[in-house]
Parts: sequence; structure tokens; C-alpha cells
Amino acid sequence: MAMGAKAKELKAAGKKVYDFALGEPDFDTPDHIREAGIAAIKAGHTHYTAAPGIPELKKAVVDQCRERHGLEYDPTQVIISNGAKHALHNIFTATLNPGDEVIIPAPYWVSYAELVRIAGGVPVIVQTEQETDFKLLPAQLKGAITPKTKILLICSPSNPTGSMYSGDELGALADIVIENDLLAIADEIYEQLVYGDHKFTCFATVRPGLQERTVIVNGVSKTYAMTGWRIGWTISSPELAKAMSKLQSQETSNASSISQYAAVAALTGSQDCVAHMREQFAKRREFVQKRIAEIPGLSCPEMAGAFYAFINIKEHLGRSYNGKQVDDDSTWCLELLEQQNVATVMGSAFGAPGYARLSFAAAMDDIKAGFERIEAFVKSGA
Repeated sequence: MAMGAKAKELKAAGKKVYDFALGEPDFDTPDHIREAGIAAIKAGHTHYTAAPGIPELKKAVVDQCRERHGLEYDPTQVIISNGAKHALHNIFTATLNPGDEVIIPAPYWVSYAELVRIAGGVPVIVQTEQETDFKLLPAQLKGAITPKTKILLICSPSNPTGSMYSGDELGALADIVIENDLLAIADEIYEQLVYGDHKFTCFATVRPGLQERTVIVNGVSKTYAMTGWRIGWTISSPELAKAMSKLQSQETSNASSISQYAAVAALTGSQDCVAHMREQFAKRREFVQKRIAEIPGLSCPEMAGAFYAFINIKEHLGRSYNGKQVDDDSTWCLELLEQQNVATVMGSAFGAPGYARLSFAAAMDDIKAGFERIEAFVKSGA
């Protein structure tokens, strides 16, 4: 909130702000998807739908999951929600009793812990390390499990780090999930934004019997540049899907009817738009990784997926920047914005002090100019 307020203040003053704080694609929603939304309005699809979503979209979700991962689901196991954040709320509210624990590897997306608390659960944050690409190790998972543990939450590819688990790494965690009779939540919203030789693995596929105890969370926001349309979903066991459907019918009813029809076009139409956006993200990723390596004292793990660089700035704390003392990541990011008009997000917001998250979902020219300013800011520290 502090970053957003300061960025708005600078923009209002007529200054150019290099905004790398946003967690959304900088592309417009592809034309054929927008046209589908317009067509839905003209066709009169502006009324209530069934609370868990229209049949066409639920079928499209099931079909895509089968095609990409070889998993079979019935459309009744899909709940269409108002974005992936709403999907997570549905899961936690439908499954957690007061005091139930949810294991969350840090760094983690800012809303995870709060959504658990809202549902009466207890987030158990397990700190991971840059040396292991911020991935939860089996020994760490075992050490975090208590009699109150109910859920393991995994995000791969990760927001905020861009790291992604291999199939073998997921399998090792899955063995522990099964052994301890846990539910797993697999946030796979970035699954199609994967780069280089990296291959995405759906968590539910890595062990026999894991599908029944895994809830897949996904949506159209990141892959199809549809953040404002607010469409996400869960794929789960029939019993949990039924419970979440009842919950959603009381809280929000259906997701936007118009957005649902647009999402059908996204999933069933040409995927050339996805390939194009991924290609552009890949070029930016390569540039960002190169520039971080060129600036002394900065580092980050390899970004296998998503569109974030999680930059280690620890060497640059405890310094003065043009007379401003900077001892923590929050102050560092605020001073970077104040002095160089570059907006990032402090790592402490993601449970990882000493880091800054930079989104490369921005125009290449802005990224290039932004890194010139980041380098100048780093060099000004004394």
C-alpha cells in the first residue's frame, strides 16, 4: 500500500514511474476473447448462472486438464470462482476447522497466510533458501507437520520467486503428503508461463492416488491477460467440490456470466496468443537475469516460470543512499521509488526480508531504463 501510494504521488506530479510492482501481464486481453465477451452480452448472457459455473466453461477446464496433464475429472468437480484468490478462500473455508494448520513455504504470495487466518486456520510458514531455489525440502516438510496439520500449499511456478519444482521434487513431497494423510493445494496459475528447457509438472500427477487428495487452483488471469475479468477455478474431489459449491452459492453466487463465456473462448480458441506472450516474457526474463548478474551485490534464483525476479539485496542494506539510511528491504524499495522512480515490492511482504520482487511484465524499453536506474541507485549507496 505504501508503494502504491508513493507511486501515485509521483505520477500525479508528472513524473515517469517505472512500475515493476504489478503482478499482471502488461498485454491487453486477446481480441478473440474480448469479442467473446461482447458476443455474450449481445446474446443476453447477462443473468445468473449456476453458482459453480456454466457447463461450457467447466467442460473446457476438464478438457484442458486432460489434454495437458492426462487427468480425468467430471465437470461437477470444477468450481468456477471470482479469480484464484476466491478459489483459495473457498478451499480454506470449506476444509479448515479452528486451529487447523496449513503449511506454506516462504517466500509466498501475500494473500495465502491471511486467507488461512480468515478461515480460522493457522498458517505455518516454513522458510526456504535461495541456495535451493526457494523450494521446500522433504525434511523441512516433515519437520513442520504436527497433529494439527491439514494442508500443504504449493505454488509452482512460484510467485514471487519464479522457481519451479521438478517432477521428482514434487514426488518427494507427495510421498509425505500421502503418508501423513494431508490435503494438498497446488496453485498452478502460472503453469503455461514456463521458459527454456524447464518442463511444468502438475502436482496431482506425480503419485498414484494423489489426484483424490489434491485441489488444483488455476484461472485465466495470467495466461490469457485477463486479470480484470476475475475468473479462476478449483478442481477437487466430488465431496469438496460439492461443499465449495454450497459455500459459493451463499457468499457470491456465480462468477460474472460475461467473463465465463469469455473464458470459454480463452480455453477453447487459438492458443497462439499464449505462445506470443510467453515468447515476449522469455526475452524479458533473459535480459533481467543478465542485468541482475551485472550489478554487484545483486543475485536471484533462476526464473523457471511466472514473470518475477526475486532479487537478493542484502549486501546493499545498512547503507546510506544520498543521505537516507536504509537498513531493511522495505526502506530500500521505498527509497528506490523515491530517488529513481522505480517501483518494486519488498521481500518482507512475501515472508522473505532482504529481497525485492521485480515483475518483468512490462515493456522492454521500460525494463532497460528501469535497470539503469536500479544500478545507479545501488552505486549511490555508501
